[in-house]
Amino acid sequence: QVQLVESGGGLVEPGGSLRLSCAASGRTFSSYAMGWFRQAPGKGRELVAAISSSGGITNYVDSVKGRFTISRDNAKNTVYLQMNSLKPEDTGVYYCAGTTTTWSSQNMYWGQGTQVTVSS
Repeated sequence: QVQLVESGGGLVEPGGSLRLSCAASGRTFSSYAMGWFRQAPGKGRELVAAISSSGGITNYVDSVKGRFTISRDNAKNTVYLQMNSLKPEDTGVYYCAGTTTTWSSQNMYWGQGTQVTVSS
């Protein structure tokens, strides 16, 4: 079991940056693949970025490639999402999640989410 708490969300102007953090507690954090999901107003939840347990493999949804960077520090039990060149369409609730197996709901642990609003 792992518990996840997100922070770092807020209101930012288009073109600005935010860094989200997800603090994890649990004995086996280093064995979890981690990811960031978001849910925009009126839309379903989508995977934004994911990182393997060791940090050696990352994946991004096409819309954020080149702008967002996911990273992790297993010594600190923390995963980050650096978001640059933010756009209004990036607005939504961002959730941290982890899995030791596959990205299916029955295998995932979720944080409570943090709001990101990109607006002028």
